[in-house]
Order: sequence, then structure tokens, then C-alpha cells
Amino acid sequence: MFDMDGVLASLRLFPLFAAYAWAAASYPTIPQDRTTPVQQRLAVKGPNSVSVGWNTYQKLDQPCVQYGTSNNSLTSKQCSTSSVTYPTSRTYANAVTLTGLTPATTYYYKIVSTNSSVEHFLSPRVPGDRTPFSVNAIIDLGVYGADGFTIEGDQTKRDIIPQIDPSLNHTTIDRLARTVDDYEFIIHPGDLAYADDWFEKPKNVLDGKNAFEAILEQFYTQLAPVASRKPYMASPGNHEVACQEIPVLTLACPEGQKNFTDFMNRFGQTMPTSFASTSANQAAKVNANKAAALAKPPFWYSFEYGMVHVTMIDTETDFPSAPDQPGGSSGYLNASPFGTANQQLDWLAADLASVDRTVTPWVIVGGHRPWYTTKGSSPCTACQNAFEPLLYKYGVDLAIFGHVHNSQRFLPVNNSIADPAKLNNPKAPMYIVAGGAGNIEGLSSVGGNSTTNVFAYAEDFSYASVSFLDKNNLKVGFIRSSTGDVLDSSVLYKAHSQQFVVQ
Repeated sequence: MFDMDGVLASLRLFPLFAAYAWAAASYPTIPQDRTTPVQQRLAVKGPNSVSVGWNTYQKLDQPCVQYGTSNNSLTSKQCSTSSVTYPTSRTYANAVTLTGLTPATTYYYKIVSTNSSVEHFLSPRVPGDRTPFSVNAIIDLGVYGADGFTIEGDQTKRDIIPQIDPSLNHTTIDRLARTVDDYEFIIHPGDLAYADDWFEKPKNVLDGKNAFEAILEQFYTQLAPVASRKPYMASPGNHEVACQEIPVLTLACPEGQKNFTDFMNRFGQTMPTSFASTSANQAAKVNANKAAALAKPPFWYSFEYGMVHVTMIDTETDFPSAPDQPGGSSGYLNASPFGTANQQLDWLAADLASVDRTVTPWVIVGGHRPWYTTKGSSPCTACQNAFEPLLYKYGVDLAIFGHVHNSQRFLPVNNSIADPAKLNNPKAPMYIVAGGAGNIEGLSSVGGNSTTNVFAYAEDFSYASVSFLDKNNLKVGFIRSSTGDVLDSSVLYKAHSQQFVVQ
């Protein structure tokens, strides 16, 4: 239903937004060779495969990548026909999958172009590999620098990081680049770039495009030095939906800037579709096959890596009262469902029921909107009603969310009641919020602590690190982006003596 009261409220608020959100946004310069790869990004595609995504300023008939285990001997080559765009974009999104990789091995690759360089990555660990490793959770990350700013009350905050072009500086991305050898992949469950928060047409407008596209180009260019070396596993947030979040402006979004269009074009061919079960348990195999048929990347999907099963959910659409669909709390965004009725929840049940804890003892879930947060922000009760019972039923160990622009850690909790075991073999999942990476909207006040909250931080940009120490111990840390200081650290112990595989 169209919410006229919401539109009128937005019109009243618009001068307030305009007072601080009008800012110049410049397009990156188009290279002379339009096949030059830009905005590069990797993803775990399968047990022995990695997808390489990148954009170009012209369509490629056959995107190709050369690769090998030596930087001067790229003896393998994979190509595709995937080069797609949408009406308001200046670029084409390309994707190629590199297959047959030896696990946990450094590979070198070069996107085929007259103007590209050799990069490298570590191929995925096979499910069941018990080697310790770490990953980072980076959520709510947007453009920041000469063309970006954050606001907290009347204070404008800028960072000066000399290691990155001053027009594209960002403390979190800078920290990720400095510590790139310390983690093996990144999960980013929603809110990338914040292109929908920019209202002014850009300087140096080329081809008649607008600030929305300019900010997307800036952000993914800024991210490329990290995402071209580490798999960057993304799922959607509310800032991916449309060109604006203000109802009256959302109605004016052009074709191509509605209903997650850029997000689908950018990540739809790179995120994994399914992993074949490595379990000897027949029920696990059946459930894995069912989950593969119901998966809908880049919205909901899962993958396995070493001793962890990672499940990425969509908190924006495709469940009862989903926030971004008509009838939801942000229904003016008018997002369409991307699956059939109950498809996402049926997939989630099958996916979690397929996990063999003797192979991948740890299970983590990543999504955008949290249902546990401090009192400075509102929880997503529709998300809690849809997802929390399944996370508890199938013994999820850690749930990672964003949306609220700060860092928070909660005791293991279910139905808003803390697990009495705390971090010593709880039945309930441990919940964290890692939404403080930094964007144009600034940081969110913590407000009053809820009874299950044990850590909250909103003084500076920050992100979460998750370390899989062994099959029974997992460490969660929060890192201050500007200094690398550890703000909070905890170790979760799980016996993992129970199997949740079901017929």
C-alpha cells in the first residue's frame, strides 16, 4: 500500500537532509583502453573454485582470466560470456570462474586486457581442513574522503590517511589493506557504498549519468585493492534497494536504479550457488541438494571453508513482513520478492539441516538487520520472527549483523533470554553487530544497553574479526580501524557433540 503519510513526512524532513547531505560526487576517469579492468572482486565459488569479477567501460564479448601458481607462468585460462549492464550504468560487470584449484594454495591471476596487472589470492580451504584461520566482518561501509563525510550532530568528521588517495581515503579499507595477510576472506552482509544517500548530480558528469552511479564507481574502485586479493562475500542491505531511501525520491528513481539492480549485476554471477555435501551422512546430502535448488545468490546462499559453514541470509525481502517489500517497515522501497513463497526460509532450514558437524563444526550466519541491538536503535522484529527459531533449532554458533552503525557483542541468546552457559558451550547463538565500518551517515549512538549486551562501541570506525582457532574454540574481536587496537575480545567454546542433520 502506498504510504502518503510517509511521503508527507519525507517532504517535511527533506530540508533537514539537504542541509548536510548535499555534496559533490565525481566520476572516476574513464581509461583510454575501455577494456581496462576496474572494481575487481573475488568470491569463493565452490570447494575448488574462485570467481573473479570486474567492471569495464565497454562490453566484453569474452571476458577471460589467466592464472597459475607462479606469477610468471599463468598456464591456465578460463573465459565466459558474462558481461552485463543496466540502463544508467557506465560500466559492464564481468565474471569468470577459475576451477580445478588446489586447496589452500597461492594462485596468481591476470584479467585479460592490454592494461591489467598480475594479482594473487589463496584458494579456498576444503571443508574439513582444521587449519586455524581468521575472517573479517565488514558491514555498512561506504565512500568516505574528499567526496564523503560523516555527521554526528553538528560535527563533521574527516579522516586523513596518506596511504590512500586523499580523495578516496577510508580508515577501515586502509586497515584491511595493511593487514591483508592476517585474514582469508571478508563477509559483508549489506549496505555497500551508500550511493542512495547522495542527492546532487556529480561534477565532471560523463554520459549524462548521476551521483548514484558515480558513488558506486568510486566505492568499488576504493575497495578493489582489498577485494581483488581476498574473497569478498556480499549479501543485501537496505541501501542496495534503490537510488534513494526517501519515499518521495524513491518514486523518481530511473530504471536501473530500483530493486537491487546494481547489486544483482555486480554480485549475481560471483557468489556461490551451492556446495555438494562432503558428508557421509545421506540425510546431509539430501538436505544439501534441496538447499542448492532453493538458493538464490547473491540474496541467500551458503559456502563451506575449512572448519566453517557460512550461511548468508536476506533480511530485506522474501519472508513475512520483510522490511523492504510492500507492507514492511521500509515498504516504500517497493522491493520485489526474488523467490517463491517461503523459498528463503525453506532454503535456510534445508541448508542448516545439511551441515555435518564432523566436517564443518562451526556454523555462522550473516545478515543485515539485527534483532538484538542496544537501545539506541530499533530491532528487526520481523527478522527475529522469521529467522531466530531456525538459528536456534539447528545450533548456529555465531550470527553476524550490521545496519546499526556501531559495534556490539551479545551473550548467546534466544527469544531475548541469555543462555545460562554464556560462552561455555551454550545452546543459543552468540550475536554481534559489526556496522561501524564507516559511511556518510556516521556512527549510531549506543543508547542504553540491553540486558544481554556485553560490549558496545561508537566512538570511531570499527569492524569485527572472527578467528577459528580449532573445532571447539572461536575468537571474536572488534578492531578500531584507525589504530588497529583490539576494542573487545572473547572466546566462544562449543563442544559440537550434537549433530543437527535431520531427515
